[in-house]
Amino acid sequence: MSLAKLSDPIVRQSIDTIRLLAADAVEKANSGHPGTPMEAAPIAYLLYMRHLQHNPAHPEWAGRDRFILSCGHASTLIYSMLHLTGYDLSLDDIKNFRQFGHKTAGHPEFGHVPGVETTTGPLGQGVAVAVGMAMGSQYLAQQVDAELFDCRTWVICSDGDLMEGVSAEAASLAGHLQLGQLNYIYLDNKITIEGDTGLAFSEDVGSRYLACGWHVERVEGENLPEIDAAMERAKRDPRPSIIIARTHIGIGAPNKQDTAGAHGAPLGGDELALTKQAYGRDPREAFVVPAEVAEHMAGCQARGAELEQQWQQLFEQKKSTPQVAAWLAVAQGELPTGWDASLPVFAPEDGARATRQASGAAINGLAEKLPFLIGGSADLAPSNNTEIKGAGSWLPGQSGRNIHYGIREHAMGSIMNGLCHTPGLVPFAGTFFVFADYMRPAIRMAALMGLAPIYVMTHDSIGLGEDGPTHQPVEHLASLRAMPNLTVIRPADANETCEAWKAAIANRKGPTMLVLSRQGLPTLDRNKFAPVDGVQKGGYVLSPEAGELQMILLASGSEVQHAITAQETLQADGIATRVVSMPSWELFAAQDAAYREQVLPAACTKRVSMEAGSTFGWERYVGMQGKAIGMDEFGASAPAGELMQHFGFTAENMVAVAKQLQD
Repeated sequence: MSLAKLSDPIVRQSIDTIRLLAADAVEKANSGHPGTPMEAAPIAYLLYMRHLQHNPAHPEWAGRDRFILSCGHASTLIYSMLHLTGYDLSLDDIKNFRQFGHKTAGHPEFGHVPGVETTTGPLGQGVAVAVGMAMGSQYLAQQVDAELFDCRTWVICSDGDLMEGVSAEAASLAGHLQLGQLNYIYLDNKITIEGDTGLAFSEDVGSRYLACGWHVERVEGENLPEIDAAMERAKRDPRPSIIIARTHIGIGAPNKQDTAGAHGAPLGGDELALTKQAYGRDPREAFVVPAEVAEHMAGCQARGAELEQQWQQLFEQKKSTPQVAAWLAVAQGELPTGWDASLPVFAPEDGARATRQASGAAINGLAEKLPFLIGGSADLAPSNNTEIKGAGSWLPGQSGRNIHYGIREHAMGSIMNGLCHTPGLVPFAGTFFVFADYMRPAIRMAALMGLAPIYVMTHDSIGLGEDGPTHQPVEHLASLRAMPNLTVIRPADANETCEAWKAAIANRKGPTMLVLSRQGLPTLDRNKFAPVDGVQKGGYVLSPEAGELQMILLASGSEVQHAITAQETLQADGIATRVVSMPSWELFAAQDAAYREQVLPAACTKRVSMEAGSTFGWERYVGMQGKAIGMDEFGASAPAGELMQHFGFTAENMVAVAKQLQD
């Protein structure tokens, strides 16, 4: 496909069509953001028609570039581009923008629309996810094949993206790592919902990014040759690039251009009519795509087919090489035979072991068999036990399996989502459980998109001790269990931890969070207790009752040991007691009703749970006649043993509560 000269009238006609399709969609929906799609249309045109390596007929082609519309409120921009360039998005879908049952949601959603690479709603997430995508491309280029994975990640972002703190963390790491595959185009329109950006935002964005090690360009948003040349220079620079485009929100709208009135509401019938007149269009017509524009922009399809064909020819030449063959297998969702064979097995005589330590051993066992398992930590690897030994670090310009995120949990979560979008990679990352709050927006986005990062969350309770209540996540289990499609697993000992890792690797439909102890926990004797594979079902009978069932004790994590000791006392007193280990509510809820009844028979209403976290939610398992022992207040700074004793996490307290139910 020969590229049109930027001076050709068809180019401006196409840009105007993009603008007016976006404005018409918002007007018909009576909801949305018309101004940003209108200002960004020239940039989007240049990206899709000249710079982005993509194929509308095959949106998931592995050798493609990625495009992220980080300012997701401008979604009609990407919908217009996808329709006009030949993706599977109809004009009828655009006419039904923000309507139930259609692809064109208010913010672009991954998996709903071909060509949408990631869900972008919360501002800042897109620019941070893009860092992960660029890292993924760099990793495949350096570890698999440089020619096959010479991919770029392009981003259109806004003032709101750059004001959100996650963008600063992401930019800092991207510059440090010299991610030359990453290119932002920032719409510097000087407008937010409340008015001029000068109300709250006066920093020199270019200087900020220069300080982070980026290549910075400044262009006028309507100057096509200037933007085009800046994009070319960005592609050649070894640093990540940001092109600061001075744009005008709602451009062409006579009364609303450069005002907040073009941001978060339809232009209105009268203003839209005047805007169409300004662009030389009939104000009585809507959703018009001139035939010559349709033909011109459909040229993307031939260009994309040619690009992919060239890539496929190269792939055919290289697919039998060991690196490419290994990547292809995992990219297609295949786990190697015996992938879990190197997981350690722990014996009681090994002594007490923190589940964070067992997790570290599991990671290294898995890494032997899973070459695309990569991970890191927010400057806590020695404490989280997340290092893959001997695998090398990810350093500036040099990818490795150990990622040093620095003290950047916000960005770490989002970057992991970007890595998950890279075919074949299985990313994990660790921090203290309390800092899940910093990662929560990214965790939620992973769950929403069905991505499968693995979170290694250590220091899971008041058992971390002296660091005190600022670091004791008493409410976190309850709040994260409330998130749809997130699997939370809190294992009771070293072997349950390894089994939890098996569940996490097998789960490719959503994120998994491993919640692990700082303190040592005894390793349960599996000759005496139930097999550890019960973890895969979320809850299982760890130790059955002797006699006719009278009492059920439930626990997770470090409290399971107390339930076992309490069972011994209760049974010695003639109370037939069952112990149920409940490492994962989500896995347990996924079992059929018959299994759940087998573990927790409805006829036994005398139940006590123990967990060093909020009691919120445990009523679903202990019922109205049972009792939940937990933390419904913040903790304190003291040695772990003292805290556990003070707050009632002992076998003696569990026995006392159980006996109260017997009275």
